[in-house]
Amino acid sequence: MSSVDSSGPDSEREAKENSSPGAGRETRNSSSLTDGQWHRLHPATPLLKGGLLLLGILGVVVANLRERILHLFVPEFPGDEGDPVDFVIQNGLIGWALLGIVVVLVLLIAGSYLSWRMHTFRITGEAVEVRSGILFRTNRKARLDRIQGINIVRPMFARLFGAAKLEISQAGQDANVLLSYLGSSSADVLRAEILRLASGSRAEAAAVPVGADSLIERRVNELLAPELDPNLAPPESVVKLHMGRLIGSLALSDTTIVLLLVAIAATVVIVTTGEFYVLLGIIPMIIGFGSFYVRKVSKYLRYSIANTADGIRVGYGLLSTGNETLPPGRIHSIKVNQPLLWRPVGWWEIKVNVASHSRANKGADGQGATTLLPVGNSQDVRKVLELALPDLREQSDDSRTVKLLQDSFGSVGAEGDGFTTSPRRAMVLRPFSWRRNGFGITERSVVLRKGAIWRQSVIVPQARIQSVSMKQGPLERALNLAEVQLHTVAGPISADLGAVAARDAESFFRDVSAATVQAVESDRTHRWHDSEPQASAEPASERRAGSEPAPEPTK
Repeated sequence: MSSVDSSGPDSEREAKENSSPGAGRETRNSSSLTDGQWHRLHPATPLLKGGLLLLGILGVVVANLRERILHLFVPEFPGDEGDPVDFVIQNGLIGWALLGIVVVLVLLIAGSYLSWRMHTFRITGEAVEVRSGILFRTNRKARLDRIQGINIVRPMFARLFGAAKLEISQAGQDANVLLSYLGSSSADVLRAEILRLASGSRAEAAAVPVGADSLIERRVNELLAPELDPNLAPPESVVKLHMGRLIGSLALSDTTIVLLLVAIAATVVIVTTGEFYVLLGIIPMIIGFGSFYVRKVSKYLRYSIANTADGIRVGYGLLSTGNETLPPGRIHSIKVNQPLLWRPVGWWEIKVNVASHSRANKGADGQGATTLLPVGNSQDVRKVLELALPDLREQSDDSRTVKLLQDSFGSVGAEGDGFTTSPRRAMVLRPFSWRRNGFGITERSVVLRKGAIWRQSVIVPQARIQSVSMKQGPLERALNLAEVQLHTVAGPISADLGAVAARDAESFFRDVSAATVQAVESDRTHRWHDSEPQASAEPASERRAGSEPAPEPTK
């Protein structure tokens, strides 16, 4: 693969000029972070990592000494006799104890500082590399052509210091590269540059404006700024989550139904027996459910999805914020789901399968970021599908592809709707959904429609299909039926369809196999801006180590 080396003599001179005290007041060249040289993380990283650990240790100590602390302020309160503090005081070891505390603090501070000094990264024309570790060194590398997404997470405490985490997602388990922490603006610039290099674009690095505001003004602007820059996406492509719809979806969720059933059962037990001991088990459960709802609302309160030049941008979070960029071709399958209680109001949920597994970006329910649209109406679903399937934007409303997708959502199954559905004998296996159960093939995707009570539509881009399978169990063989499945990356979506006529399953196997081979051969989404071959250059990774300047921290 050819590479682009942006760290020639002119680039190095420009980077030095932009990093000088007199420069950079108006603009800063973003290539200073992608010059192939080693850079350090944000100067506040030791505090954000080691400081939080120290606060945790201090919290444990205070929790164990709470009786003694209360006794100091309230003498009538009985202290905890016989604890280590009494032993230190009675044996005159206060000086040694204080000395031990000072030594531990010095070691923690020194370790955090050395860890920061030894943690460096560089961006070349081929990969993102990270070196870390004091005694045991670790070197992680993310190839640009294997990048599945870039996540930026800004925890609330880190936002006060203008810092953010940047995670470069790759396919596979524990394959991601995490940079925590970077300056908040540096993280945005670095993401744009990595995506530019990964896309194959030959455009020059953009000059990023740098304001002359004070430190406090910059922090306030960062706290109030939206996760999605309005200049990056056209307003008509932005999908936002309605507050009332979010609360309504939680009220009509399966979790709420379970909570109500438990509350009703507890009330019946209390009324019939007169015993209130049941509350001892109910109250912790209510606290757990309440915590779940708070996390869900705080994450999705500022949720937005938009189309940018480098893929889908998903922003979320109220206090701790974040956003994720999914470049073109990184979504392997899509599921549009409608729970039973959402059907009267016409709400839908969209989930996706992606090849990466984010460590920094976790959902409110502890799962990875696989939910593309938490709740939305049919118009929101149409917009989000146009973002996830770019070819859909080119289709008119009366095109076969659009009609097929519309019928996959609301139709109960009718002749001539474009789907090959299950025969009547499939009623034995699908008593309620056999009319709706079916598949359709468009120019670039395969659509699976199933479920009558809980409606589902699974859309798999043909270029992302890894294999196709067909199988029959004993009962299916007796009914001359079969099950087909499209294999993609692991995730919450299973692209399978059962109770299909055996003859239709064989046709599905042949047609999808041929379409997949053709789609993979013509797929160019791995270099989505590559319009012409790049000039060959010496990779920055092959430079001599002696010519590398000392890393500079990002701010």
